[in-house]
Amino acid sequence: MLCQIITQSKKHLSLIPLFVFIGAGGTGAALYLSCLALFNPDVSWDRKSNPEPRNKPGPNDQYKFYSVNVDYSKLKKEGPDF
Repeated sequence: MLCQIITQSKKHLSLIPLFVFIGAGGTGAALYLSCLALFNPDVSWDRKSNPEPRNKPGPNDQYKFYSVNVDYSKLKKEGPDF
């Protein structure tokens, strides 16, 4: 399969950007899914020590993928303990 892609890209040079952008998109999607699987509070990999991690969010934890103006390390807790 890879050999066929290389021979086609040598024959048709206009296919090279297509292969680059599709490869970059697939890599970006895989990295985003791995980020969600490892750092999302809804995912629990260790059920024995922390069976429900979404019920204990800390005030300094950043759960958004990217925050523009909020510094989560300086936030104070504003709600009650459950």
